[in-house]
Amino acid sequence: MNKAEFVESVAAKADMSKSEAATAVDAVLDSVADALKNGDQVTLVGFGTFLVRKREARTGRNPRTGEPLQIAASNVPSFKAGKALKETVN
Repeated sequence: MNKAEFVESVAAKADMSKSEAATAVDAVLDSVADALKNGDQVTLVGFGTFLVRKREARTGRNPRTGEPLQIAASNVPSFKAGKALKETVN
């Protein structure tokens, strides 16, 4: 499911127009991104938790030449599914 299909689904389930649903979806995604940017985590009970994980610096290898190279440390967005979501999927 891509974003357009997701917006259509939200519009149908919430009985609203596609433009209103698109605004709502964008607002939710922006809010999650802003929280992660500020170092917070977003927990939606029954759905899951969005959080930022720290990835340490490491030595990698150039696949073309085999030459070692240094990969910088970074922050990576992550999602941990909640119990209810896991049960729904299984």
